[in-house]
Parts: sequence; structure tokens; C-alpha cells
Amino acid sequence: MGGGMEANKNKFIEDWGAARENLEHNFRWTRRNLALVGIFGIALPYLVYKGTVREFVRIYTFFLLYIL
Repeated sequence: MGGGMEANKNKFIEDWGAARENLEHNFRWTRRNLALVGIFGIALPYLVYKGTVREFVRIYTFFLLYIL
């Protein structure tokens, strides 16, 4: 009764979805990928950690010297 109402598939969206599903099979390590992993996977977390620890140490020494 209400036929002919199927959705039209977008070729570009389907290609993008297929590429996302097969990402682990098509991934290759390049210098760019290694640099991104080094920056965002190692260097940035390390710098955030060191900054946080430095801030806590600074607050703790301030607390010990001036408040106690």
C-alpha cells in the first residue's frame, strides 16, 4: 500500500563507513602516525602529569610554610 518509500543510500557515506569498519586492516605506521602517537600519547600526558604534580607540590609547600 505504501511502497516505494525506501531510503536512498549516499555512496560517499557508505564508502566512509566501509573504511571505518576496515580501519584496523588498512592502517599503516608512518612517520606522521608515530609523531602523533609520540605527541598526544606520550609527551602531552607526561607534561600534564608533571604540571599537576608541580602544582600540588607548590600548594603543599605553601601550606607547610605559611599556614602551619
